[in-house]
Amino acid sequence: MAFISITSPHSHRANSTAGVMQQLLLATLPGVLALFWFFGSGILIQLALSITTAVLCEAGILYLRKKPIAFYLKDYSAVVTAVLLALAIPPIAPWWIIVIGTGFAMVFAKHLYGGLGSNPFNPAMVGYAFLLISFPLQMTTWLPAEGNFGANTGLENTLQMVFSGNMDSANSDGVSNIDAFSGATPLDELKTQLDLEQSTAILQQPGVFDGLLAGAGWDWVNIGFLIGGIYLIWRKIISWHIPVGFLAGLGILALAFNLYQPADYASPLFHWFSGGCMLGAFFIATDPVSAATSDKGRFIYGFLIGLLIYIIRTFGGYPDAVAFSVLLLNLAAPTIDYYTQPRSYGHDKPNRGTAKKDS
Repeated sequence: MAFISITSPHSHRANSTAGVMQQLLLATLPGVLALFWFFGSGILIQLALSITTAVLCEAGILYLRKKPIAFYLKDYSAVVTAVLLALAIPPIAPWWIIVIGTGFAMVFAKHLYGGLGSNPFNPAMVGYAFLLISFPLQMTTWLPAEGNFGANTGLENTLQMVFSGNMDSANSDGVSNIDAFSGATPLDELKTQLDLEQSTAILQQPGVFDGLLAGAGWDWVNIGFLIGGIYLIWRKIISWHIPVGFLAGLGILALAFNLYQPADYASPLFHWFSGGCMLGAFFIATDPVSAATSDKGRFIYGFLIGLLIYIIRTFGGYPDAVAFSVLLLNLAAPTIDYYTQPRSYGHDKPNRGTAKKDS
């Protein structure tokens, strides 16, 4: 008689890696459309450059590692990394910025550790941090937000700026220097110009804080990514724990300081709908490979990211720093998992791999 041994009760899902990645890409569409509407066609150029670079780098590394190229390219993980990085840089950044950043993310942050499932850090955020530290000028140049598909610059002008690196035409139209997507114009203004004497005047400046919830254009970009994030939770692609913890950590500190001194510290709504908040909460921090894995651990992981973002935005050297906060908590994710493991089936307490000696 043959017996079948099953070690634990398991739940199975029909989603494949490729299916999950495709759903993630679909969920970014509202945010991409908002970026396109307010900042022009540069976002589409950056997406095309990033995806092309990521696929070529993935294929090249797989060839060198003697892995089946077509099999691994079909999982869309390279495309997701490319899209997240492209959404995090200025749409008018020179072409070589996104090429270098995507190549660095794919080679050093992903395949250097063994490929998908083995990387301890979020590859897109490693690429972004590398670019921001290495090329701060190119990574902090944005056009002001305008509706009607980026009325401040046409396709021809955008192509010229991206592929020639000539920013003079953009400067004549009033380029605003900020800390890339996760350092949007309102956050940059709040960070670099806000002080006790000027706080009220700056908060009332037209064109800076005159959006629906935060900065003009940027609130709609974040609303777009929020819609996409809710879709991911509804489809059970991600759990709610990390995004809710992320927004709670950021919101609680923002509310405390805003209640303490509202003239000097922005409200939670402003912080939630500025910069890369919603992109970070629903698409970046939720990376299943580099994030915490238990439900309690995910909430703590997201909560700590939110706290770090507010601290760095308010007291640190960067207007937003979603990328740096995520990377720091990627380091802490194994420790968080160690102390938040759920109870093993059939045991009263979590099993952390430590056995007590018999007395």
